[in-house]
Parts: sequence; structure tokens; C-alpha cells
Amino acid sequence: MTDASRTARSGGERTSLYAEITTRIIAELEAGRLPWVQPWGSADTASLGLPRNASSGRAYSGINVLILWGAVFAGGFSGQTWLTYRQAQTLGGNVRKGERGTTVVYADRFIPDRERHRAREEGDDAQPIPFLKRFTVFNTEQCDGLPENIASVPPPVPEGLILPRAEALIRASGVDVRIGGARAFYHLQHDYVQVPPPQSFFEPVNWHRTALHELGHSTGHPARLGRDLSGSFGSRKYAVEELVAEIASAFLCAALGIVPTVRHADYIGAWLDVLRNDDHAIVRAASQASKAADYLLGLLPDDTPVAGAAREAA
Repeated sequence: MTDASRTARSGGERTSLYAEITTRIIAELEAGRLPWVQPWGSADTASLGLPRNASSGRAYSGINVLILWGAVFAGGFSGQTWLTYRQAQTLGGNVRKGERGTTVVYADRFIPDRERHRAREEGDDAQPIPFLKRFTVFNTEQCDGLPENIASVPPPVPEGLILPRAEALIRASGVDVRIGGARAFYHLQHDYVQVPPPQSFFEPVNWHRTALHELGHSTGHPARLGRDLSGSFGSRKYAVEELVAEIASAFLCAALGIVPTVRHADYIGAWLDVLRNDDHAIVRAASQASKAADYLLGLLPDDTPVAGAAREAA
């Protein structure tokens, strides 16, 4: 490769990376988040501090801090330790199949051969050219088989914050429920639920409504009730599924004797659009929510203290 082509390629790569990073930061700001402010509650103490490499122990710096903080928030991770794919293997572990990495950058400088030649000819100092090099890292929560001192361990939930009857239902469901991070969601592809810890809620009882809402989504998996979960954010299908999960959560809370406060109106506008455009929507949604609640409650062992009362209430 000629010096000119190498320079041209690295110049294009620099431009692309700078633009890519800037676009990402703009998206964060447009979503109402300041990427230089830690976007999680102080209750999740494991997430405080700077991201670091789990193998070398070195803290990331500069733009990588903002990138990885954003990834912690987006991925719902409870820890801030990261590894490359190869580092995970070297430590005896592996990145789980299907996990998506986060692109971080390494800033450095190089002096092209032509610039060295020019400097010698003219008696000047050679001028280095700055460049960014990209590489991919994975949160240690995306890895399996890591040594105990490397693997992420979510902070323990203080005793009593999760009601035993809800804990029994979650355990009976067989769904992988991960507690940590700053977002609640159900990941269809990898079939797991992520919920922030109860202590990060203003009223810990509301954790149950959120956890059961996401558990309601999980019943739509093809291996369970097989609902259509293909709707993208903002679509009618998405709004309908959110309505199903929210009603299912209400049914489950009632069956388990949990009385959380009313959900904030974050989805109400989308639900109203659905209901105004289809007067059968609420009946279908409530029916699907009942099936979801019955499915989960039916998994409770017969000798579970809440089983009889829960099924009767459902």
C-alpha cells in the first residue's frame, strides 16, 4: 500500500469515527440524557465510578468514558468492567453467543514515510498525524466462565425488598430475570428480563409492578404463548403489547396481593391512540393479559403458600 493511499484511508477512517461518535452523543442529548452525567441512581453502587478494563485494570479515559457510560445505561449492566473478545478467552471465559459489543477508540499519532522524507529534506521536525483506531469491548456481564475476581456480580438486593410471593413467581417462571442497571426491558432474542434493583425505585413496592410487567412480555416468547412481539418502538403493535404487559402486571399484582402505585403516564398517549382507532383493542388486550397472568400463575407449585389464593384471584 502506498503512503498516499494509507494516509487517505486513515483520513477517511478518522472522519468516519469522529462523525460516528458525534452522532451517538447527539442522539443521547436528543433523548434528554447528558452523556457526561452518570445516568443511574445512587442505589446501584456497583455502577458508580469510571469504566475500566477487567484484564489490565486500566481505567478508560476521554470519549471512551462517555461511550461506555452510555453502553452501561443502554445495556442495563450493573458493572463497569470491560474486555475484548480475546481478553475474555485469555482469562478462560467467553463472550456469550449473540452479544453485541461496544465500539471504543484508541487515539494515537503516526508519521507517514513521506512526511519523514520531507522533514529530512527541509531540516524540519516531522509532523505526526492524529488518528483514531476502533476496537470492540464487551461488558463482563456479557461473558461466561470468567474467574470469580473478574466476573461482574450485581449488588445484592437488601432483604425484604422483594416480596416472597413475587420471588416465588419469578423463580417458578423459569425466565432469566437479571437485577441491575438502570433500565427495565425484556430481551426477546436472548429471552431474559432486566430490571433495576428495588432500592433504586423511589417506592420499592413499585419494583414489583415493573418486574411483573417485563415478565408479562416474556410470556409472548414463541416457546410460551407466542404473541406477536415484532412491533418497533412507537408502532401500534408496540403500544398494544405494552398495554397487554401492563394489564398482565396489574392482574398479577392483584393475584399476589401487591398494591403498587399507578404507573406514570409514559405510554398513555400511545394507548389512547390504539383505543380510539379500534374499539375491540382493549378487550383483546385484556384477554391476552389474562392468558399471560394465568400462564405464569399456573407455574407456581401446588404447595406454594400463595398458589391457591393467587389462582383463585386470577
